[in-house]
Amino acid sequence: MKVSISVQQELIDTAKFERAMSDASKKVGAVVSFSGLVRDFNDKGDILGLELEHYPGMTEKSLASIIDQASERWDLIAASVCHRVGKIWNGEVIVHVSVASQHRKQAFEACEFIMDYLKTDAPFWKKELSKDGDVWVETKASDNDARGRW
Repeated sequence: MKVSISVQQELIDTAKFERAMSDASKKVGAVVSFSGLVRDFNDKGDILGLELEHYPGMTEKSLASIIDQASERWDLIAASVCHRVGKIWNGEVIVHVSVASQHRKQAFEACEFIMDYLKTDAPFWKKELSKDGDVWVETKASDNDARGRW
């Protein structure tokens, strides 16, 4: 299986990752991708963006483990995760996950699995930036519930 993992400050070129999935093999019958964007609000009001921190090396290892777990459950041809760190402004892509498989059901489920695990297991620390002061974000119960269904 072809795997691509990237943790970067630069904007994410989602088309590049999707092309890589399509080009991974002649056997690819489905590519499913998810792009998460920074919203301009939270439960308490408007935000300006996010700032993400991570442990280099540990983060990539964790992402690789999540992809490995997905490949044990589904017959995947390729998978990629690209995650931003640093300051990320409203409307920008914070994370992009792409999965290639022979069949769409496997690709959809694996992509969702990777995102659910990434939200709870990958070592990223997120801070919301606002005019009223910056706030560190805790893991949401809904994220834990989503992971728990697998």
